[in-house]
Amino acid sequence: MAAFATPVLAQQPPRPNFVFILCDDLRFNALGYSGHPFVKTPNIDRIAREGAVFTHAFATTPLCSPSRASYLTGRYVRSHGVTDNTDHNELSHKLITWPRMLHDAGYETSYAGKWHMGNEDMPRPGFDRWMSFKAQGAYVDPALNIDGERIKKTGYVTDLLTDFTVEFLRKPRTKPFVAYLAHKAVHGPFVPAERHKDLFANETIVRNPNAQDDFAGKPVLQRQIEGVPAITGPGSSDDLIKNQLRCLTAVDEGVGKILKALEDTRQLDNTFFVFTSDNGYFWGDHKLGDKRWAYEESLRIPMAMRYPKLIKAGTKFDQLVLNVDMAPTMLELAGVKPPANFQGRSVLPIFKGTASNWRTSFFAEYFMEKNYPRVPNWQAVRDGQWKYIHYQDLQGMDELYDLKADPYEMKNLIHDAPKVAPAMKKELERYNQTIK
Repeated sequence: MAAFATPVLAQQPPRPNFVFILCDDLRFNALGYSGHPFVKTPNIDRIAREGAVFTHAFATTPLCSPSRASYLTGRYVRSHGVTDNTDHNELSHKLITWPRMLHDAGYETSYAGKWHMGNEDMPRPGFDRWMSFKAQGAYVDPALNIDGERIKKTGYVTDLLTDFTVEFLRKPRTKPFVAYLAHKAVHGPFVPAERHKDLFANETIVRNPNAQDDFAGKPVLQRQIEGVPAITGPGSSDDLIKNQLRCLTAVDEGVGKILKALEDTRQLDNTFFVFTSDNGYFWGDHKLGDKRWAYEESLRIPMAMRYPKLIKAGTKFDQLVLNVDMAPTMLELAGVKPPANFQGRSVLPIFKGTASNWRTSFFAEYFMEKNYPRVPNWQAVRDGQWKYIHYQDLQGMDELYDLKADPYEMKNLIHDAPKVAPAMKKELERYNQTIK
């Protein structure tokens, strides 16, 4: 019997590779496939066309460092401890991440881009190759840490990070791989590549109806805070939005280079490819810019995946999917058992049509930062129709929205939905008791 064991084992399908591309501050509807009126993202659109799109994907904390840690660890912010964008250098070296676990399971791993869980740039555990930068880095001629050596490079940072990843993908190897690419783009100061500086010059930016929000029913946005300017809009200028989309164009070109590298090396169809963002971004919605608030434009993120062995091309899923779900998804696909402290859920049952007990609501929260006194501590719970936002330190300022009737979150129903409000408050308390 032993003589027949070797050929049987040799016929087992190879473990999948992983390419994970994380944009910065990219809102859910800023892509071609999501219906943007003029931006062109043909390569990202290809991921959606040949794979699946999650139409209701969300960050559990809409802020750079906390969300990045949640993607990597499968845990909520209150659990992994990266609560804001301040110094978490020591903690971030200790995080048990899914690339680190796959590295321990025999994968070859690469990290390129913004780390930002701590502002230093040294390699973190679990990566064979490393390219990063201190804090937010720079778009042009950045100072990079490449495998522990600090080097000043000439060029545009999006291209440099892409080229580093492409080189890793084209390298001959005998192991499966993880290529994690975390772009600086499309984060401020929104400096496009020289070749894209005049894109969209003649396009018109059309604002959502909530750009005219008068804050009726939103006392939190009306607050008078000593030394802090009132919110008057527009939040994000037309030029800012266009520059953000110009930065995105370089990201899309990089996705094309990565797809070509995978095709050329015959690895594409055995690679689980994910494109997503750490959080959304306000384009003047509610007269706001940036992110951090619990409104849809901040919480909601793009998410597209391609893996033809499991995902039917052109599929759209409307389940509530979170950034904390990515780590358990990768580990399950690689056959690695997730640690007990993972709090997300693998999305593989959704692809297989076996997710009959998928979540019907989710929890999100934000921890106030000293440099952003306008945004208070908040917790929120959202289901398929309703969103409840609770401001823990403010009395009488909670909000409740019927997202089906009011998708732009204009009318606060906290005092006008006597059955719904208590139920949503109870659901929020349930999450507070169960998520540790």
